Amino acid sequence: MTYVITSACVDVKHKACAAECPVDCIYEGDRTMYINAEECVDCGACSLLCEVDAIFYDGDLPESERRFLGDNAAFFSEVLPGRTAALGAPGGALALGPIAADTPMVAALPARKL
Repeated sequence: MTYVITSACVDVKHKACAAECPVDCIYEGDRTMYINAEECVDCGACSLLCEVDAIFYDGDLPESERRFLGDNAAFFSEVLPGRTAALGAPGGALALGPIAADTPMVAALPARKL
């Protein structure tokens, strides 16, 4: 089980969740943030600080957001556009920095007007 970042984060990325994460498992994509399930310790700190209510425990995901469970996993397990290998579990987002890519699902979402 893990926490999942959903559509409310796309094109918003407040990043308070990443700053609070004690294991540095929240990675920044081009348009949204992603939680690495292999690194997450299920503490819930990210969910409490999310300013747009985009983070859910996977068992509590609204039906309309269920697709983001697989999509968060795909960010780490599949080769992203512009990259030569899958990210896997790099051991921390800060050292890696922002990733200038998103999953095909997120990349295909219409731009959010803020």
